[in-house]
Amino acid sequence: MIVRPVTRADVPALLQLAQAAGAGLTTLPASEERLAQRVENAERSFLQQVEAADADYLFALEEDGEVIGIAGIAAALGLREPWYNYRVGLTVSASRELDIHRQIPTLFLANDMTGSSELCSLFLRADRRGGAAGRLLSKSRFLFIAEFRELFAERLIAELRGMSDDQGQSPFWEGLGRHFFKMEFSQADYLTGIGNRGFIAELMPRFPLYTCFLSPEARQVIGKVHPDTEAARRLLEAEGFNYQGYVDIFDAGPTLEAETAKVRAIRDSQRLVLAVGTPGDDAEVYLIHNRKCQDCRITSARARLASGTLVVDLATARELRLMAGAQVRAVRLMP
Repeated sequence: MIVRPVTRADVPALLQLAQAAGAGLTTLPASEERLAQRVENAERSFLQQVEAADADYLFALEEDGEVIGIAGIAAALGLREPWYNYRVGLTVSASRELDIHRQIPTLFLANDMTGSSELCSLFLRADRRGGAAGRLLSKSRFLFIAEFRELFAERLIAELRGMSDDQGQSPFWEGLGRHFFKMEFSQADYLTGIGNRGFIAELMPRFPLYTCFLSPEARQVIGKVHPDTEAARRLLEAEGFNYQGYVDIFDAGPTLEAETAKVRAIRDSQRLVLAVGTPGDDAEVYLIHNRKCQDCRITSARARLASGTLVVDLATARELRLMAGAQVRAVRLMP
């Protein structure tokens, strides 16, 4: 398996993945035109022909010539148009005379994530989840960020998919968003996915929202992730991400965040010289990046550290399209 930049030839496969993802994965709309535009922008991003505000690094996970997953990094959020989240805070109401003291969770519309880099568009074909493919696809982005640190912000975030049912209905949307937008969750999700975010600023209430006014179903899903995203959350938390009280304005999925330099796979990655040999049966699994941008290739394989070199087998070197003596960036796959 290899992680590489997307190309225009991948658009049909990406469309199939987007259709399988369903509602809730905002940055992966099931629109061939929008996907083609995004792939074109990604190609220019890898060539470093766009500004940080527009840079969108999109990767495909390929196995035996077939694209089975996708993952992306947005270099800087909210520099072209506002980026909205809800910050979950607390409002306290108290009266000594009436002996009343109430703490009410409150949603505050915020732009606090402006300028952050975002891990986005992570989706893996259903029959390949729960194993090495998911870890490779998600964590490969950390090696790319580590190698091209100057392209990314000091804060790294990931907006995780919130709760919705098999029909794409979101309890949070039904309890809040529908009252202001007068459209289905899937339609609002699609509009943001194709880049039409202006309606959020025009229609979303800017005053604090008391969660006690929401339905019990809506309150219960604030900060909760979709079952399909639980594994992704655990993986990010193991790398140093945490939830600081920010949620998506549509489905209330949690936003995880971390200081970029403190993410385990970024902080601990090393530049090493590649050696071809026999790693050994007791060798650990490493993430390995060929240190290229446009021709980026990242894989996971058993490898052994030896005197400043990383010993891999010949098949791994060929996957990376490297020969012995080339430099790589590598880190242990697991903390």
